[in-house]
Amino acid sequence: MTSAVDRSTNLIIGALGGLALAVALRVRVAGVAGAASAPAGVLFGLVLLAVAAACGLHRPALQWRQLAWGVGGAALLCLPAALVRLGRAGTILPPGEYAKWATIVALVAVAEELVLRGVLYHALLTRFDEGAAIAVTTVAFALLHVPVYGWHTLLINLAAGYLLGVLRAASGSVTAPAAAHTLADLAGWWLR
Repeated sequence: MTSAVDRSTNLIIGALGGLALAVALRVRVAGVAGAASAPAGVLFGLVLLAVAAACGLHRPALQWRQLAWGVGGAALLCLPAALVRLGRAGTILPPGEYAKWATIVALVAVAEELVLRGVLYHALLTRFDEGAAIAVTTVAFALLHVPVYGWHTLLINLAAGYLLGVLRAASGSVTAPAAAHTLADLAGWWLR
């Protein structure tokens, strides 16, 4: 019989190990294409969904309150880029390409949140306090982006990861950071 502490430790190790495996597979499949590799993005998202399922994450409820938190979080995440790029829009993709890109972006963002602010956050909260859960998921979020986007993105991903962690704590659900992450990534196309 395992104790709650042993179970949460196993979940923490499983979630972090699964994240590492997913990142390694994404980098391997992407090769020089990096973040532009659609197959690598799909594989990454699917592996993360499998990690979340293997760790016992139940499907989060979609509630208007959580989605509202997510929309507000997305606005905060997009604000710096919007101010810098005011008046410039991203390149328009053909309708089929944009739909493909948006689907992959949504898959990856939701899958990352299910593992980070779903499984890992909950397991950390069982063993430690909310500050530790936010800190560990923030660092994990930032580090998982380094192999694909480079070290120069570390600070912005630390800031984004922290905001997503605070959203998770404030809203009480993984739905809010998942919505914020997805909406911010989708808006990011138009803000680059």
